[in-house]
Amino acid sequence: MNWLILIIAGFFEVGFAFCLGKAKEAEPGTFWFWIGGFLVSLTISMLLLYKATQTLPIGTGYAVWTGIGAVGTVLVGIFIFREPATFWRVFFLTTLIASIVGLKWASH
Repeated sequence: MNWLILIIAGFFEVGFAFCLGKAKEAEPGTFWFWIGGFLVSLTISMLLLYKATQTLPIGTGYAVWTGIGAVGTVLVGIFIFREPATFWRVFFLTTLIASIVGLKWASH
């Protein structure tokens, strides 16, 4: 169950990065909306990370949480913010995903 909580925490990490990106582009009227979303997502992500690492190894849990956030944020950057999807970005993104899966597999 704590692996599922950790994955959800990683998605909220992507959410707070997304909100930061939107706040950067926001007009004055919507800036605080995105900052609010950032704060809510950050709080939920940290609380879920804390909960998950009550039974998961902290090193593995933190690395997987960070990896999910990094992969998700790169994908949001590519698909939402139109950042470039170069060969090397996709290559290293793939190796990061393989590393996250490997960490989960190795922690059994």
